[in-house]
Amino acid sequence: MTAVGVVSVVHGRHDHLRAQQATLARGERAPDVYVVVAMGDPEVERVLAGGGAQAQVLALEADPRRLPLAAARNRGFEAAFAAGCDVVVGLDVDCLAGPGLVAGYADAVTTDPDRVWSGPVTYLSPPGPGGYPLDRLEELDDPHPARPAPAPGAVETGGDPDLFWSLSFALSAQAWERTGGFDEAYAGYGAEDTDFGRRVVRAGLDLAWVGAARAYHQHHPVSSPPIEHLDDILRNGRLYRARWGSWPMRGWLEEFERRGLVARRGEDWVRLG
Repeated sequence: MTAVGVVSVVHGRHDHLRAQQATLARGERAPDVYVVVAMGDPEVERVLAGGGAQAQVLALEADPRRLPLAAARNRGFEAAFAAGCDVVVGLDVDCLAGPGLVAGYADAVTTDPDRVWSGPVTYLSPPGPGGYPLDRLEELDDPHPARPAPAPGAVETGGDPDLFWSLSFALSAQAWERTGGFDEAYAGYGAEDTDFGRRVVRAGLDLAWVGAARAYHQHHPVSSPPIEHLDDILRNGRLYRARWGSWPMRGWLEEFERRGLVARRGEDWVRLG
């Protein structure tokens, strides 16, 4: 039987992590391996103790002002494949696993291991006093409109690499080896996802979407545009441009420009003030 791992990286968000752990245990199929990479967060092992899906916690030293997201994902995926997994799922700490997520990804990757698979993600409203209904998540299904969202039982292939995101995805060991993993030169917020999408295509792999692997993103406050990450966005954006010849996150950069925070200087964006 195909062995499936799930990898999540975390700094804080402990309630979200506990809820994710519970949904993985409730699924049609539980993961064989659950790896949680704690980025500068020594409380994670205690948080997960005695929960649903049994977790392997890996500690990674980290500056909380610039979390090493790419490096953490690489460490988690490498640990899951080293543990014997044939398929590994990357699941953001904010994401609850739909009941068919693990089984859906396992079927898709096993059937076609030369694709990197993503599933629809629903962004949830704030929960009520009793929290989210973890046993009835499908009742909240309303996938993000900016990404493909095939129905359960359907798939879409030929995905746009610019639409890849690491909230929820899965791939085979051979696909992981061909991509080379995430580029660890990216640190802090932004661009490492889009870079990975490009690496997938460069490796001769396809991006695809599987409707059975549905996830539900738990609500948390956000800023739009994310001004607190402005320096990371500029740094990572320049790195991406050096790699691929264009700037990512253009919508945010243009909004920063409208607010007088950055300005375009030739092919570069620079911070003002």
